[in-house]
Amino acid sequence: MNTVPDSPAVPDSLTALAARLRGTLSTDPDVIAAYSTDESVHPGSGDALAVVRAGCVEDVALTMQFARARGIPVVPQGARSGLSGGACAEHGCILLSVASMSRILDIDEANMTVTVEPGIINKDLKDALRPHGLAYPPDPGSVAISSIGGNIATNAGGMCCVKYGVTGEYVRELTVVLADGTVTRLGHRTVKGVAGFDLVSLFTGSEGTLGIIVQAVLKVVALGPDPLTALATFPAVGGAVDTVASYMSTGANPSMLEMMDGLTIALLSEIGDFGFAPDPDADSDVTDAAVGAVLIMQSDSVTAADDTRAFAEVAEAHGAVDVAFADNPADSELLVAARRSVQIANERYAATHGGGQMIDDVCVPRSRLADFCAGVEAIRDDTRTTVALVAHAGDGNVHPSVFYDLSDAASVAAGTDAFDRIMRLGLELGGTITGEHGVGALKASWLPQELDEANRRLHRRIKDAVDPTAILNPGKMLEAL
Repeated sequence: MNTVPDSPAVPDSLTALAARLRGTLSTDPDVIAAYSTDESVHPGSGDALAVVRAGCVEDVALTMQFARARGIPVVPQGARSGLSGGACAEHGCILLSVASMSRILDIDEANMTVTVEPGIINKDLKDALRPHGLAYPPDPGSVAISSIGGNIATNAGGMCCVKYGVTGEYVRELTVVLADGTVTRLGHRTVKGVAGFDLVSLFTGSEGTLGIIVQAVLKVVALGPDPLTALATFPAVGGAVDTVASYMSTGANPSMLEMMDGLTIALLSEIGDFGFAPDPDADSDVTDAAVGAVLIMQSDSVTAADDTRAFAEVAEAHGAVDVAFADNPADSELLVAARRSVQIANERYAATHGGGQMIDDVCVPRSRLADFCAGVEAIRDDTRTTVALVAHAGDGNVHPSVFYDLSDAASVAAGTDAFDRIMRLGLELGGTITGEHGVGALKASWLPQELDEANRRLHRRIKDAVDPTAILNPGKMLEAL
């Protein structure tokens, strides 16, 4: 049932659009407010005109045709679990949600593919594939709440990227609605296919600025053995980072290699017992950590037992004070549970310390990881901000969380300064401003600093060609180019 009120304030044309949709269109202020933000601190740039909750591909096409004809901006949305403001409202826009388009359309065991609508949640897809002996490897931290369409739009990564790579490596074919409402198919269902430009890769990671993903054919793999896990604790971050470099230099191929610093461990201890015993002589302040750093290594190969032992040897050589092992799936998941709970712990800390949290998403060459961590510590001390550090250490993707008090202008300024300086540090070390969260609104001003002028020009020309009236997700990734 469409919910456009009978009011002179609502254009007749908007009411007419609502009548043509299989899904719903709402101009209710409460509904619009609920859909106007994602999980970032970005508040959006103004009030949206309406929310369209698409029920099918035709709804998306009709909405884009309507918006294109009237010059109305459109902000595509999925689960709105993003951390960079990419799904937040722009003034006068239509918020176009595909979250209800969440079906699995086909599981092709012979060709090792699955065809899905964009709204399906990542974990729900994994669970549906398991009885078929299949797996979809990309495993973002938001696996239980983020949608596949959003994962593709940001080229999401996660904890298993060190072995299995990012979302884009699993996208075979996309069905996309363009800015004028045209529906087109990009890519190939086949394993190999080089006819024409690789437009699937272009649209993957484009954050809704080029088109709206309405269907995807994804590569899947055979479900592997249950992984084995080892957890090493260190007195300081330096030993953990040195262990990462030494272990990976042996040619190791872990399916997970995650790092958490002492502050993160302390925050986790506030929400549950994850086995990190507090120092009885430590100050009661949660930011004083008894453990300096933790590494979680997981292997799902046939040599997993040997892999965990080899990791332990390297960790101990670099000063690990303890190494714990899990030799069954339940214990492995317990060791990983702490890492999966980091954002919950961070949100709790932020809520009780002023409400401000910005999560950086810098990726640096693995060889510069030690320099990056040392630089973050210096930034933290210089700006006098609270910064907790977690990392997909095996691939150099680091997530420093900067906390600040939203009610204190000086604290906000210090937090913003620390966030920006961390991004600058990443670029100086040969890295990138985002490894998996996307540019969105929070980092739009930084994209021109990463791209040279010729690269920026290419981006502008591609955007102009595909979306000449610039109605697709304005104010976000490409805004400052």
